[in-house]
Amino acid sequence: MRRTENAPFVVSREVKAVIVPAGQEVNLKVGQAGYITQALGGSFTLYIDGNLFRLSGADADAIGQEAVPAPELPPDAGEEDVKKLAWEQMRTCYDPEIPINIVDLGLVYGCEVTANADGTRSVEVQITLTAPGCGMGDILVDDVRDKISRIPTVREVKVELTFDPPWNQSMMTEAARLQTGMF
Repeated sequence: MRRTENAPFVVSREVKAVIVPAGQEVNLKVGQAGYITQALGGSFTLYIDGNLFRLSGADADAIGQEAVPAPELPPDAGEEDVKKLAWEQMRTCYDPEIPINIVDLGLVYGCEVTANADGTRSVEVQITLTAPGCGMGDILVDDVRDKISRIPTVREVKVELTFDPPWNQSMMTEAARLQTGMF
């Protein structure tokens, strides 16, 4: 695996990215150059011309990186196995501005897995944001939905964004508080 932190890149094909923290989708053009500032959970935070952008891991090839492989379940997996893997997948979701996953930040309020009659599963997740006005809310919701939907046998993923109760620093894990200096 190539070292990615502060690695320079040149965009090799037109690709969609999201401006951080506004959350607006834009197209990066072939030949644009910049640096990777964060490469966590399969997505990338890019610095280009004084701005930050979030690039999906599915488009890693556009900046010369490799995509993260899909999650796997054993053939006899039950709902608890799917739930455990869903939590693992959410640990690969990062706020583009904070190098801590949303689980350790305390942004995930719940995750439930339900078996369907056809052998598939439905997953319902409740998440929040560090601030209600965060422009990255829809992006984080989509990231959670996308990463959980990659789990074998998952047919449907519902992600509810809630602000009740409001997030506060005490919801972070001790490790996350230490990492951010918020203890």
